[in-house]
Amino acid sequence: MTVPGRRSSTFIRLLRSGFTDPSGAARLLDADALSAVRADPVLLDALGATADPDLALLGLVRLAEAQRPEELRVLLDTLVSAKPLRDRLLGVLGASEALGDHLARHPQDWQALVTYEAADLHPGLAEFERGLADAHDPVQLRVSYRRCLLSIAARDVCGTTDVQQVAAELADLATATLRAALRIASAAAPEDAARCRLAVIAMGKCGGNELNYVSDVDVIFVGDSPDGEDEGRAVQAATRLASHLMRICSETTVEGTIWPVDANLRPEGRNGPLVRTLASHLAYYQRWAKTWEFQALLKARAVAGDETLGAEYIDAISPLVWQAAERENFVPDVQKMRRRVVDNIPAAQVDRELKLGPGGLRDVEFAVQLLQLVHGRTDATLHSGTTLDALHALAAGGYVGRADAAQLHDAYRFLRAMEHRIQLYRLRRTHLVPEDENDLRRLGRSMGLRTEPVAELNKAWRRHASVVRRLHEKIFYRPLLDAVAQLAPGETRLSPRAAGQRLEALGYADPVAALRHLEALASGVSRKAAIQRTLLPVMLGWFADSADPDAGLLNFRKVSDALGKTPWYLRLLRDEGAAAENLARVLSAGRLAPDLLMRAPEAVALLGDPEGLKPRTHEALEQEVLAAVNRAENAEAAVAAARGVRRRELFRTTAGDIIGSYGTEDNPAEEDHGALVDRVGSAVSDLTAATIAGALRAAVREQWGDTLPTRFAVIGVGRFGGHELAYGSDADVLFVHEPREGVDEQDAAKAAQAVVSEMRRLLQLPSADPPLLIDADLRPEGRSGPLVRTLPSYAAYYRRWSLTWESQALLRAATVAGDQELGSRFIDLIDPLRYPVEGLGDDAVREIRRLKARMESERLPRGADPTLHTKLGRGGLSDVEWTVQLMQMRHAWAEPGLRTTRTREALAAAHAAGLIPTEEAQILDEAWVLATRVRNAVMLVRGRAGDTFPSEARELAAVGRYLGYAEGTAGDMLEDYRRITRRARAVVDELFYGA
Repeated sequence: MTVPGRRSSTFIRLLRSGFTDPSGAARLLDADALSAVRADPVLLDALGATADPDLALLGLVRLAEAQRPEELRVLLDTLVSAKPLRDRLLGVLGASEALGDHLARHPQDWQALVTYEAADLHPGLAEFERGLADAHDPVQLRVSYRRCLLSIAARDVCGTTDVQQVAAELADLATATLRAALRIASAAAPEDAARCRLAVIAMGKCGGNELNYVSDVDVIFVGDSPDGEDEGRAVQAATRLASHLMRICSETTVEGTIWPVDANLRPEGRNGPLVRTLASHLAYYQRWAKTWEFQALLKARAVAGDETLGAEYIDAISPLVWQAAERENFVPDVQKMRRRVVDNIPAAQVDRELKLGPGGLRDVEFAVQLLQLVHGRTDATLHSGTTLDALHALAAGGYVGRADAAQLHDAYRFLRAMEHRIQLYRLRRTHLVPEDENDLRRLGRSMGLRTEPVAELNKAWRRHASVVRRLHEKIFYRPLLDAVAQLAPGETRLSPRAAGQRLEALGYADPVAALRHLEALASGVSRKAAIQRTLLPVMLGWFADSADPDAGLLNFRKVSDALGKTPWYLRLLRDEGAAAENLARVLSAGRLAPDLLMRAPEAVALLGDPEGLKPRTHEALEQEVLAAVNRAENAEAAVAAARGVRRRELFRTTAGDIIGSYGTEDNPAEEDHGALVDRVGSAVSDLTAATIAGALRAAVREQWGDTLPTRFAVIGVGRFGGHELAYGSDADVLFVHEPREGVDEQDAAKAAQAVVSEMRRLLQLPSADPPLLIDADLRPEGRSGPLVRTLPSYAAYYRRWSLTWESQALLRAATVAGDQELGSRFIDLIDPLRYPVEGLGDDAVREIRRLKARMESERLPRGADPTLHTKLGRGGLSDVEWTVQLMQMRHAWAEPGLRTTRTREALAAAHAAGLIPTEEAQILDEAWVLATRVRNAVMLVRGRAGDTFPSEARELAAVGRYLGYAEGTAGDMLEDYRRITRRARAVVDELFYGA
């Protein structure tokens, strides 16, 4: 019977030793199997030193209870007297539930941990082959494999071996296992074994001698025929052997499985033959292989089977691997591979992913492998399949900065150690950091963090992941700056040739010019150059993420030259986290935004203000423009000031559009493309209206002072009136005036005509600013009619001569500048025309349809692809707008919601009124938004308006990036456009043409 006081004392001691369930631990210590040692203080201290004392004690009790009496005494005596065995055994039991299960099933295997000789401390392939030599069937192989694994895990948890040695030992054990499996398969089919030569090539982490505890073992099989044998029969025999080898390792038995053998890295993947001859492999790699396949072959290593054939394979493919960087598609392939693929990771798991998540193991491995491919063609010291060895060689050769390499080395080792300990617990293939508090506690303690294991683990993990995330891009670019800056004599640097090779690999088409720009920006000992050397590694990465890195770097140099002497410019980029990335995105997205910025470089300041990229209101714009006009000395200076405001605000709009479409590291791309389009359309329309208001004020003030002899209003029509202007759109307008009291009508008309002429002249003066063309061709009588009319004149024309198409054009009429009251009366005048009572008659509907059909056949430019023309093509802007406008003219008299100048608002109102089903409304809206975005993208990329996709590959890629398509997927973009607009045209045929 236990005295209560003693129970309390034991409870407290267990708690202090690290047990989380002291009551349960006390019961386990009272087990009969541990009666001989339960009072030994050495045992309790040893249990308390493990990663999970509760788990270790439970495993020890299960192991002890599985022993025969005489064996139990040996186990317990050795446990108490031999510290190396005690640390190893309890360390494994406290870190791995799965290996505890193995020891409970095979209680004699604890003796594999007793020996403590030199060979046992660092076993190699020969020792593991001896350990598996007695396995003659899959079940025995699994038992022997776990016994060997037990010794690796013991050295690991006790710190006898480091993480790199553990990974190498696991790869050696995998090699020995593949050899044993091939031996078993050959013994089961001796005729097949005699009929062929078979070599097993390890790939991935096994090939690189850096395997995890639980991982697929990637392999490629090479077959051949012995002398005198038929090649086809030999390959068939080799295929049967290879298939049997895979089953021996992969299938689940009473002893579980070892690991899956994955042959999907072979030519043609799972669709290709399992075994090929060496000649067949070479034919595929020389003709069909993609860049990622050569990246995978970096780690190829012959591990089992015919040694001569394996060596021939490695010798044959090695030159192909190191020539991969010279292949035609290397740069676009690299750009695709560089972009992290986390789409397949559930959102809830991204932050727990050690391998694929941001700042994870894959970031380090990819960066190292890419640099090996780029520079390994001229430097054989980089030819290593092991990540850390390759990283060391890159640093020694000057391809990676030594400090960066050291930080990556430490971070990679820590993350791999975490991965090992996570997998060791249950011997399951996972790369997720656990969420359970107890699991995190065990993991932290297994990493040597004992004070606050969970908090310390999370802090260290986040710190190392942050290092990887920060350096992942910088390691590509820092050595480039070191090569041109040459600040530290004696430091190993990239040669100009190696720097050029790296820039080419990262997507720069003119590496010589790029290096020249870098030298101009980063050379010297000035504070400005020092800040540039801090900024440029990250900026270069952002440029490389675009469709035109060269333009991004050139534009950055121009802006830096223009603003380099200002005290705030580099400080803004350095200290405002978003400003530098925003600038990089804007400078490399096309011509329009950089051109706007070059004319007013101080607008860079907008990029550092969280509110700086939001469009300003029409009222604020007009107020600023009119104030600038009033301060000017003459009309020309006044309009120049107004155009300066327009230039700055256009830059604000284009920058916000680009950043919203591309996204940044902290803010993903905006998903609501309709909102983006509406924001751009409204911003450009408001800006155009404010500029026209400024030109009107300047023209009036120059000749008449504050008051024009006639009241004057500007009516926006078309996209301008609909608040849907694109970057390259003209401003379609009508001019209306009304003589002031006491002013002769002829004098008033002359004044109005003079104002219009002066406004157009002022806005068309030669300037570096973007042009603003005023188009009044939609006025009554077109170009033959007067530019400006009075209200009665408009009324008389519309009453007597107006055609249906003119009423349709007035659907998007809205007052944009000048006398608002006069403009309102004009709108009242035209409302009965555009919203006719009882709707359109059948003749008018037929006339609109006939006009639309004629426009489709006559106005589409010759040679244009009708499936890709955004304005007049199938399912494009014209199709959607005419369909919506026909519904407005037929039903707006009864449905007030349709009385709007905006296409998307009218479409939504038609849907709300039941005039168009939900699916059809969504189809039309999607097509209209997409076509509008394409037009905006073309203007942003080319700097000039266009209604079709660019034909030049880099420009087409830039349009794709704006639309959210990854590098190399321009074909998908065009097919998606055709598909979306094809569906829209089907709706148009039904709703507009009545098909």
